[in-house]
Amino acid sequence: MKLVRPIAIAVLIVGAFFYFTTYRSGTFRLVNSPAPKVEITEAASNEPLDGEEQNNISVYRKNIGSVVNITSRAVTLDFFYGLVPQEGQGSGFIIDHDGHILTNYHVIADARQIEVTLHNRKKYRASVVGTDRSHDLAIIQIKAADLNPMVMGDSRNLQVGQKVYAIGNPFGLAGTLTSGIVSSIRQVQEPDGVTIDEAIQTDAAINPGNSGGPLLNSHGEVIGINTMIASNVGQNAGIGFAIPVNTAKAVLNDLLTLGRVRRPALGVVTIPISPDIADQLGLAADYGLLVVQVLPGGAAARAGLKGGTERAYLGNIPITIGGDLIVGIDGQDVQDQQELSHIMNSHRAGDTVKITIYRGKRKMDVQVTLGEARQQV
Repeated sequence: MKLVRPIAIAVLIVGAFFYFTTYRSGTFRLVNSPAPKVEITEAASNEPLDGEEQNNISVYRKNIGSVVNITSRAVTLDFFYGLVPQEGQGSGFIIDHDGHILTNYHVIADARQIEVTLHNRKKYRASVVGTDRSHDLAIIQIKAADLNPMVMGDSRNLQVGQKVYAIGNPFGLAGTLTSGIVSSIRQVQEPDGVTIDEAIQTDAAINPGNSGGPLLNSHGEVIGINTMIASNVGQNAGIGFAIPVNTAKAVLNDLLTLGRVRRPALGVVTIPISPDIADQLGLAADYGLLVVQVLPGGAAARAGLKGGTERAYLGNIPITIGGDLIVGIDGQDVQDQQELSHIMNSHRAGDTVKITIYRGKRKMDVQVTLGEARQQV
């Protein structure tokens, strides 16, 4: 009996302590007691996408099956290790049902083996059909069925500010879509010296691996081929460039049938004319290209264009004056060699153009069938 009372008091004290510190405060729960319900705010089901989101999705779904990943394998010579295998990655896109794929020349340059991976992850060996180093373009081909070619758009009259999309494989991440706008249309030069006329500048994210992939307009049509970025760190800095698709369309037939491009040649040596020079020489126009020499057997010679006949000096440089002054081609003014080169890039050897000249004070049009420039070795 003496032990019962202390034990009862101890049990009572422990019970009271448990009641007031644990059970009553709510920190103790039975195993089978329901957990408290947490109330959250949920979004309404089936929230509709806005118009821009729907268009983004439409452009992606329409074209993703036509964009491919290109893996090129080459062998380089290392001083210490001898022949060393090298691998690079880029993008490309299907242009017809025969498996032709358009990409950049630099993506497949010097490759001994080219592998193409479709969006469905099927892999194919590819062969090179044609290359155009001057425009950084190439066509390769795979043998596959049920291919979906892309729709080739028009790169003329692009407007700064219009929406564009880039699809490719940046850093090997297949099937990536980025969007932006046309930031500018300008002439740019690639690191290897290739000049791109009317290059499409965009802030759509372009990174290593995007090269050769398509730049699309808001209708999902190809307007350019992504080719390079301007960056100090080797990745996107908001300045990317694409080759206009019209440049590619102009050479596709040559690449597919000949494997090369028949670069047009006028067959003249010229100097640009400024108002000061025109005044000194007494020319009929204060702009244009003065024909110093007509190359024997060339297109200009066959059309009857005249070169200079009198020796003179332009500063300390000896020139020949008295030749025809070219001021336009097909109704487009020509003021320097850059404009002449730009016009030539839109033509192929064998095309006939109308050249507007001054012969003395007489203005006249001459029809010239363009020759073929000698291929660089």
